[in-house]
Amino acid sequence: TVDTNILMFSKDKNRQQTQACVVKKEGIKDLSVYFRQNAECCKFGPDSWVILSPIEQQIKAKIEAVGTPLKDWDIQIYRGILTGYNEAFIIDGKKKDELIAEDPKSAEIIRPILRGRDIKRYGYDFADLWLINTHNGIKEKGIKPINIDDYPAIKKHLDKYFPELKKRADKGNTPYNLRNCAYIEDFSKQKIVWLTITDSPKFAMDSSKSICLNSVFFMTGSDYLYIILASLNSKLIEWYFDGICVSTGEGTNKWEKFVVERIPIPKPDKQIEQQIEKLLLLKKHKEIDKLIYNMYGLSEKEINFIEIL
Repeated sequence: TVDTNILMFSKDKNRQQTQACVVKKEGIKDLSVYFRQNAECCKFGPDSWVILSPIEQQIKAKIEAVGTPLKDWDIQIYRGILTGYNEAFIIDGKKKDELIAEDPKSAEIIRPILRGRDIKRYGYDFADLWLINTHNGIKEKGIKPINIDDYPAIKKHLDKYFPELKKRADKGNTPYNLRNCAYIEDFSKQKIVWLTITDSPKFAMDSSKSICLNSVFFMTGSDYLYIILASLNSKLIEWYFDGICVSTGEGTNKWEKFVVERIPIPKPDKQIEQQIEKLLLLKKHKEIDKLIYNMYGLSEKEINFIEIL
């Protein structure tokens, strides 16, 4: 399941002619013949070695020339939270209703949650799961930790798991509190959420104020989230990401923050932002992909190359 590199070096001057090829076929009888027939010149950059054909090099150069890496945008990327003991803090809709019926004040700290498995491309399936958000406050902003005594029904529920809550590593000031999370308020903003490990890009817009679990990353802060969303979900950026990402070796990639923030996205354009938002409402995802190709200035030949992959 692990990708393998076979490197053959000799001591010599760098002639900028290092040959390489990617072998995806099985049952090759003569690897040296296959290599001679399929090798391309390997490009060396400051971040990585990239094995690309001439047309792939053209496409990559266009993406990087037109786009601005997300790390240079005015955005924030965070990972979802760890509860330390999901069995206590994550409840289903039925239990939520019971707690609120017993004490209406419980509703103040019960929030919908999103797991990685819930997120699809351009959407998510809410599993009717809820988080008991006994957050630990934000000292810098004067937000105090949740006092569990203010929520007797929830305290009664959590007391069933008290031994486990007490010994867990991820806890706040008391066993009832979640660990510190300086960005707990950002979950309430409009945000892009995505699955960390997946075989294809799965990015969705969330305006439900859901809290994400740690199998999810989320992004906030920009007025142009729809351009970012459409670009990250596009077939073009999926191809680009394959060349810079960390692979699991099992057919999936890791869409980690430090890699996602390297992806070049075209600079904000209000007209395109509105156009993408309208196309999303109509679920015209293929039209969005065409728009993304145009944003990066790809030729028909380059588009056809990406489409047949």
